[in-house]
Amino acid sequence: MNGDYPLAVRVWGEFACFTRPEMKVERVTYPVMTPSAARGVLEAIFWKPQFAWRVEEVWILKPIRYFSILRNEVNSRASERAAASWERGGGGYDATADRAQRHTLALRDVEYVIRAHIDVKTGVNEDPAKFRDQFRRRVRDGRCFATPYLGCREFAASFAEPDGGEQPLGLTEDLGPMLLDLEYASDGSGRGTPRFFNASLDGGVLCVPAAERV
Repeated sequence: MNGDYPLAVRVWGEFACFTRPEMKVERVTYPVMTPSAARGVLEAIFWKPQFAWRVEEVWILKPIRYFSILRNEVNSRASERAAASWERGGGGYDATADRAQRHTLALRDVEYVIRAHIDVKTGVNEDPAKFRDQFRRRVRDGRCFATPYLGCREFAASFAEPDGGEQPLGLTEDLGPMLLDLEYASDGSGRGTPRFFNASLDGGVLCVPAAERV
C-alpha cells in the first residue's frame, strides 16, 4: 500500500443521482454516493497518470431526501461513425424522433465526506506525499481539472476541506449490490467487466470492501 493515511474532501450539491444497475429504464438512486462516483469526483479535482485513487469510505452528512423528475431523453448515443456517414451521404439526427420520457428518482440537498488513498503505480518512483500535498492545495484553493458532479453531469458538486467537525448520519441499512469497479480487458478493446459488492451503511458510513484496498 502507498496511501499511508487517507485524504479527505467534503463535497455537496443541490441534486445527486447514483443509479442502481438493476434499473434498466427508469433511474433509481442509491441513498449514498457509490465508490465509482466518489473516485470520479477525486479525479475531477486532481488526476495524474502516475497514481490511482483508492476510495476507503463515504460519509453521509445530511438526511437522505428523495425527489422525482420526468425528463425527455434521447435513446441513442452520439456516434462518430454516424456523423461521418451523414457527412458522406447526407442526412442528420432528428432528436424529436429519438426521444423518450424517463423517470428519475434522485437525491436532494446532499453532502458527503470522501476518504481515500493515493496509490502510486508500479514503476513510479515519486513520493506519494508529493501528490497528497498537491491534492490538499487544490482542494484548499477550490481548483479542479473538470467540474465534479454527483452521478449525473448536470448535477454539479462543490467541494472544500473538511473542518474536522463533520459527523456521519446515524443510519445503518443494507443497500444490496453496488458497483465497485470495472476491470478492463488487456487487449485494448475498451471492454470492461463490472465488479460488484454487497454494500451497506454502518452509522452513516459506506465502507469500501478490502478487496479494492490492496
